[in-house]
Amino acid sequence: MANVSSSRWDDQIAVPEVVVGRLPQYVRVLKELLSDGVQVANSQQLGQQLQVTSAQIRKDLSYFGRFGKQGRGYSVVRLLDELQQILGLNQQWNVVVIGVGRLGRAILSYPGFTPDGFHIVAALDNNPSLIGQKVEGVMVRPVEDLDLVVKEQNITIAVVAVPVGSTQQVIDKLVNCGIRAILNYAPSSPQVPDSVKIRSIDPVLSLQSMTYYLTNGSE
Repeated sequence: MANVSSSRWDDQIAVPEVVVGRLPQYVRVLKELLSDGVQVANSQQLGQQLQVTSAQIRKDLSYFGRFGKQGRGYSVVRLLDELQQILGLNQQWNVVVIGVGRLGRAILSYPGFTPDGFHIVAALDNNPSLIGQKVEGVMVRPVEDLDLVVKEQNITIAVVAVPVGSTQQVIDKLVNCGIRAILNYAPSSPQVPDSVKIRSIDPVLSLQSMTYYLTNGSE
């Protein structure tokens, strides 16, 4: 069985974003394997689950150190633990949701955040009829309280679910409050400093890319 080395990756090595984006997929598959009682898995098994080559998996993992000897398989528990540490999933992350409309309420009610260490501890909106209400157990506070809320709740991540016209202004406020990780659901491309990581989710853009293949035929 391959041992996961305790050696850490060199902080000077730039890890491609596409590799970082695959790590959570590895974690998900490893959790599924563990729940199925699988104790040892090799890169070929992981690749089949993720539809990537075993060579790609080995290359991805190599950015973060040595994960054992080739051909002997990985301990699912140990590899899962190592990847969770790399992703910071072995700690709690406090999250604020900005915008408590239909989308914001759906995000607040989603149960999948907590098991991975993400705790929605605050919700903000500028609608007077919402302020002071509790949504899924979280008190809605005014956007003007953002700086205070971030400090009080030790918030490090923000989810933005506001109308597109307000997105850049809200994100500017988040950046000024020291937030360095933002998940944006507005159909826009807001600008942030290089020190801030932002991910935008727009299902319409995803659908538009899919219709290309429907129109031109998939290969």
